[in-house]
This record gives sequence, structure tokens and C-alpha cells, in this order.
Amino acid sequence: MFWLILFVLLLIMAVGGTVYLFTRFHRFSFMEKFGEKHKLLSWLACLIPLGGLACFGFINFYTVIVVVLHLIIFWLIADIIAAIVRKAAKKQRRRNIEGAAAILFTAVYLAIGWHNAHDVRRTAYELHTDKPLAGGSLRIAAIADPHLGITLNGDDFAREMERIQAEKPDMLVIAGDYVDDDSCREDMIRSCEALGKLDTKYGVYFIFGNHDKGFFEGYRDFTADDLREELKKNNVTILEDESVEIAEGLTLIGRQDKSNEARAEMSALAKDMDAQNFNFILDHQPNDYANEAESGADLVFSGHTHGGHIWPAGQIGLLIGANDRVYGTEKRGNTEFIVTSGISGWAIPFKTGTFSEYVIIDVKN
Repeated sequence: MFWLILFVLLLIMAVGGTVYLFTRFHRFSFMEKFGEKHKLLSWLACLIPLGGLACFGFINFYTVIVVVLHLIIFWLIADIIAAIVRKAAKKQRRRNIEGAAAILFTAVYLAIGWHNAHDVRRTAYELHTDKPLAGGSLRIAAIADPHLGITLNGDDFAREMERIQAEKPDMLVIAGDYVDDDSCREDMIRSCEALGKLDTKYGVYFIFGNHDKGFFEGYRDFTADDLREELKKNNVTILEDESVEIAEGLTLIGRQDKSNEARAEMSALAKDMDAQNFNFILDHQPNDYANEAESGADLVFSGHTHGGHIWPAGQIGLLIGANDRVYGTEKRGNTEFIVTSGISGWAIPFKTGTFSEYVIIDVKN
């Protein structure tokens, strides 16, 4: 409900802000001069840059809102600064320098955000445990939130899997939101095939996120059961409130997503955990830290937050208690928590609060 209210507020801001931008485009000197002879036409001409912004709709509606809101905010800030400077200097406005600065800053800022979303980085963590591990170490490759289709199609995902294969991991874990409502069957199948080609000691493991099963029945050209079938066909183990002993001394617990009403309590799952084993939990949403730490787990890996995605969304999520952490590591008791910013993002092809990544976790004795 919160996110629906937030979306409605953003939509209202975008509409009101569009009117604001419309009047600001008319402040450019060439538009004002044109308006001296053709008043109506000069105002109609201001629709042209607005039409340019609407072209982002070819990506999706959310992208238009993000671009427009950033331009509104930066332009408003520029207007305020310019007004203060003019008042201090006791000068009248002659040129719309603040408008040009706002447009340029927005373009550069979002271009960097585009790069951050599409350029997948490698993030590495090293953990130590007193519990015996086969061979004395464990290398985990971990990803979350591919949301296939927004910055990664099936072929892009396959290339990222080649990068992960080069890391020579013992296992790959996928912490949910593999697909989205806008994902297509072709990308889903191609990406699953890429998972099937990975050569690891212990295999590939997957848990469902809040988007994987789809919010709108029939909206995409495959179902959650189709996804399940393709994953299994490519030797991916799906865990739904289940635990599996991967190797001697190593247990993996995969949780249902928080959005699933049938999700088991952590206390129930903890009954299957052997305190002598290294217990590793996959949980899509990072918001059950207290119970997971109490369970005595050694490591919990999550996604969902996209590392904040569009600043300051991550900070807002923390303030309202939506998540226990937005990005990075945190230790509670003997439990190490890691949250990834995701290998892609949801709906919006920009990341202004973070970047896309895959994660390598080296656990050593």
C-alpha cells in the first residue's frame, strides 16, 4: 500500500512538474523573442521539448516519470540558486542560464545512472568461519534481481554467466526476482540455458522473489510454472522454505519470499539446521534479520532493494522500516548479512543510488 501511495504522489508531482517545465522552457531568450510576435506559437513550441521527454516512453512509463522528476527537481534547485544570486547582485534575469544548467546536469546525471545500471561490476567479500569446510574454503557466486528485459536480455545474461564461470565458483545462488511481468519467454529460456551450462562443484540454487510469479495473470507470455520447468530442465535446484545439505558440513536454506502468505517462520526452518554445519540462508527481502540472527545462521544473502536504485529510495526504505539493510554487509551476533544491489534493476534503466553487480563470496577456515 505504501508503494502505491508513493507512486500516486510521484505521478501527481510529475503532472504538476510538467506544467512547471512548460513555463520554464518559455523563459529561454529565443522563445521570449519569438513570443513577442507569435505569442501562441511560442507557447505551443514549448510542447516540443516535452514531446522529447515523452520519447522515453518507448522504454516504459516509469522511465518517463523518473526523467521528468529529475529534471523538475534540478531545475527547481537551479531556479532557487539563481534567484538568490540575482537578489544578492541586484540584477534582473536576462538569460535562462539556470535552465540550461538544469538540462545539462540532468542529462549527465542520468547518463551516469544509465551506465551504472548497464555496466555489471564484480563485488567480492571474504568471510572466515571456524566450522570445517571441505577443502578449507568455499567460493559462492551470488546474484539477485536480473528482472530480465530491463537492462539484461537473455544473451546479456548468458554473457554475465560466462564471467561468473571464469570465477570458478563452487556454487551459484540466485536470490529471486529472476524475471518480471515485462520479461519475455525467449529471454527466460535463453537465460535458463545459460545456467544449465555452468560447471560448478555444488550446482545452482534459486529462490523466488516477489516478482517471479507475476502480479498480472496472462500479462507475460509464460507462467511461473514455465519458469520452474525451465530452471529444473537446466539442473537448477529450487528451494521454497527448504534446506539441503550441499556437502558435508554445508547446509543451504532457501526461503519463500515475504510476499508469500504461506512462508514459514524462521524458527520452523531453524529446526533443520545443524549447529555444527556452515548454515547459509537465501532470503530475497532483507527484512527478517532479528529472527535469522537468532536462528544461528552463519550467512544470509538477499537482494530486492537494488542497493537503493534511484536515490534516495533506499534511505526512505530504511526510514519506514521496509528493509533492515539496503546494501553491503552487516553482522549480528554470529550471522553475517550481505545485501546485493542486484545484477539489474526493476523497470527503470538507471541506477543513481548504486550500480549493478554480481557477488563473489569467499568463505575460508
